[in-house]
Amino acid sequence: MFTVLEDWRDRVAAAVPLTTTTELDALVETLVVPALLGEAEPAAHRDAAQHGTGQHGTAPHGAAPHGAPALLVGAGFIATADYRPGRPAHFAWWLGPLASNPLLGTTLSPTRLDLAARVHTEYLRDFRGLEWYRVPEATGRAHVTGPYVDHLCTFDFIVTLTLPVQVDGGTVGVIGADVSVTRLEQALLPVLLGLSAPAALVNAVGRVMISTEATLAAGDIVPNPGHPLTGYDRVPCPGIPFDVIVRRPPE
Repeated sequence: MFTVLEDWRDRVAAAVPLTTTTELDALVETLVVPALLGEAEPAAHRDAAQHGTGQHGTAPHGAAPHGAPALLVGAGFIATADYRPGRPAHFAWWLGPLASNPLLGTTLSPTRLDLAARVHTEYLRDFRGLEWYRVPEATGRAHVTGPYVDHLCTFDFIVTLTLPVQVDGGTVGVIGADVSVTRLEQALLPVLLGLSAPAALVNAVGRVMISTEATLAAGDIVPNPGHPLTGYDRVPCPGIPFDVIVRRPPE
C-alpha cells in the first residue's frame, strides 16, 4: 500500500505548484477512486507490466483480491492551511462504497467527503496537531495511525496511512488512506491461523490490530500484565511499521 501512496505523493507534489485547486482535486480523484474500488495500481507497476517485467497472477499493490472488497475505505490529499497564500486548509478526500453507514446509509460508488455536512468537526480546524498529520510533517516519513474508531466518516475501526507531500523542502500537506480493520482482518486471518501458535499483528506502539490469540482483542496494548512479551517472538514486517507477535510453545 505504501508503494501506491508514494506514487500518489509524487504526482501530487509535481502538480501542486502548477495547478489550480480544482485541477488538483480532479487529479486526486483520478488517483484514489480506483483504489477505493479495489483497482489501484501504481505507475511503476503498470510500466513494468507493459514492458513485460511485472509479475503476473497477483493482485496489484493496494488492490483487493478478485471478489473481495477493497481494503481502503477512504483516501485523498489534505493540504495545509498555508500551502497557497490566503486559502484555508483543503480536504480532497473520497470515501469508498459504504454499507449501512450511520450517516450516509449505503453507497454504491465513491463519494467526496463534505465537511459542511458533518457535525462535530471542530477538531479539524487544528488538524496539524492530529497524529496522522503531525507525525509525518515532523519526521518527513510515512506514518500509521491507529487502529482507532473513525467518528468522521466510517464509524468503524480503521488505520490511517499518511505520507508528507513536500514541495521545495516544505510540507504542503499529506497524502493518505484509511484501511478498514475488518477487511484487513478478513484478508490476513487465514495467514495468522496458518501459523503454528496463536499470533497477533501489532503496530509500532504495540496496539493489536488483528489477533488469533483468544485473550488479545483489537485495540489492546502489549505488553500488558496478562501478556508479557517475554512469552512471544516478535517478527518485524519488512517495509511497514507492524510486527507479528507469536506465542512461544511452553518449554
